[in-house]
Amino acid sequence: MDNKAEVREFLISRRAKVSPQSVGLPVGTKRRVDGLRRSEVATLAGVSVEYYTKLERGAISGASPEVLDAIAKALRLDDAERAHLFDLARAASPVARPPRKRGPKGWSPHRSLQWMLDAVTAGPAFVRNGRMDLLAANPLARAFYQDVYDMPGQPPNIARFTFLDERAHDFYPDWDFFAEVTVAILRTEAGRDPRNKDLHDLIGEMCTRSDEFRRLWGSHDVRHHGTGTKTFHHPVVGEMTLAYEGLAMESAPGLTLTVYAAEPGSPSAERMQLLASWAASKESEAAVAADEQRTETGS
Repeated sequence: MDNKAEVREFLISRRAKVSPQSVGLPVGTKRRVDGLRRSEVATLAGVSVEYYTKLERGAISGASPEVLDAIAKALRLDDAERAHLFDLARAASPVARPPRKRGPKGWSPHRSLQWMLDAVTAGPAFVRNGRMDLLAANPLARAFYQDVYDMPGQPPNIARFTFLDERAHDFYPDWDFFAEVTVAILRTEAGRDPRNKDLHDLIGEMCTRSDEFRRLWGSHDVRHHGTGTKTFHHPVVGEMTLAYEGLAMESAPGLTLTVYAAEPGSPSAERMQLLASWAASKESEAAVAADEQRTETGS
């Protein structure tokens, strides 16, 4: 990934989102750019126009934390955007070390983690990496994401499902929102781990196969995705509104443990119980089929 291009496009896209009025500057009548001018950002950040222009052209290596913080404040970056700017600067440094790589090829859940996931019986619980591969899950998560697991290729990937499987438009009632969130998660991860070939391969595939992904990727939006509520429409039990919590795994940097839960006593909770019953029956059917196959093979 071209770091200079990433820096340039990110800063330009953020500058375009800040109106002069919002920072107390006059609009004027000869404004030819969306948002702030470079000179206005430089003034707000307390740096020279020449220096900010150099940064916006991608020459961010060597910029001090104080300068980066001043630019983040001038551009009114939120926490995720500020972190992304620092990630891009870190990646540009000649002494920067790539983050510890974690992925499906180099990581598998230890037994105690799977025990813990299986102990969560009221909602889906799963582990994903930054490119949104599902690396470990409890039975309810596998039932919840049955269409993701049904897609060809391993490991199952939420991003690929969102943009490349028509069933996603039914599963996500507000598909546009989920699409934006998915791209923002991938963009954030690309800034945090710019040397991750598997991630770059996925992004390249998605840009090639999905016009909507390519359009959203060009917006350079990033976000932290830790907590909130989402609404889904499961093909078996129908619509459910679920709260979620995403927890960074200290034992495996770069991986996230996510748990979904429905409000107790709500229709969504009832449907989650139905999904759990359905999942248990499917597992029972699969176990019976496996026993029959072993019996036939043995005879």
